[in-house]
Amino acid sequence: MKLSLGNLPMHLKLAVQRSHLAPAYLVSSDEDLLVAEACDAIREAARSVGFVEREVHFPEPSGDWMNILASLSSMSLFGDRRIVELRFSGRVGKEGGAALQKMLKSAGAETLLLAITPRLDSATQNTAWVKAIESKGVWLPIREIGPRQLESWLAHRLHAAGLEPTNDALALLCSRVEGNLLAAKQEIEKLKLLVPSGQLDATAVLEAVASSVRYDVFTLGEAVVLGDISRVLRILAGLRDEGIEPTLVLWSITRELRNLWSLRRGDDPLRRPGPQLSPLHLSALDRARPRVARIPFARLASRAFRADRMIKGRLVGNPWDEITLLCAECCGFRPIK
Repeated sequence: MKLSLGNLPMHLKLAVQRSHLAPAYLVSSDEDLLVAEACDAIREAARSVGFVEREVHFPEPSGDWMNILASLSSMSLFGDRRIVELRFSGRVGKEGGAALQKMLKSAGAETLLLAITPRLDSATQNTAWVKAIESKGVWLPIREIGPRQLESWLAHRLHAAGLEPTNDALALLCSRVEGNLLAAKQEIEKLKLLVPSGQLDATAVLEAVASSVRYDVFTLGEAVVLGDISRVLRILAGLRDEGIEPTLVLWSITRELRNLWSLRRGDDPLRRPGPQLSPLHLSALDRARPRVARIPFARLASRAFRADRMIKGRLVGNPWDEITLLCAECCGFRPIK
């Protein structure tokens, strides 16, 4: 069975009423907060029907699966029903997939299997072990919350907290948390304590919420790809205020310039060497396709070289100013000479 976050609560409620949860749950996503909340709900439901023990494993690609399999097949120390939790930090791999299929056969009345993985790419989604869990248990793929979904996600959370935000309040809160769902959750909890139930306006947000923006170079790269100049400038200012080294910022920008150049040549981003790009990143690159032909790559490469020389002290100038001009040109704004 394949579920979404929206229908997980009803599934668990009915399962608890029947005192019969699925034998296995697979939760896959790169959204740490949403994964943690979903797994907490599954564990709480499992405990309510008697799964009182919890055994956690952190499998490695070259890990000893025999020990994990032996642990699953052994009796509980106190004879209690238990949750066997596998937390993967990377790909499950062929050996891990085979082990999960064996574990699935042992899962049932006395043992609940909970597997937690990063986002599964399309190839992995079609593997035998994912299909086996989807057939016998529950697969919960959680989509990432992108910039377009963030406002509605925040609105839903605020309503649940008893707050009715105005459009200005939502926009302000979005700009403050900059896509960091954990920071957003903390800010909503703070607002719930500080602001009386009812309408929440921008003034109340400004007065009650400290700035919790999580600026990082990867968010900057995504904004550059999308050509979102206002967001780029805001993130650059945040990175500079936080004391981030301009070398790292320049690396992020030049990395995206290479990705955009690959698009212009007709290359497939999914086949690029190195770490796989996130769905949000791939979506941003796809949306950038119409404008790649207009990007002045030669001039941008020259400006990136100038910024690099400024960072190294080989050219007089402020590297942050040069990086800002580099971003502006990449977003389609030609600076005045």
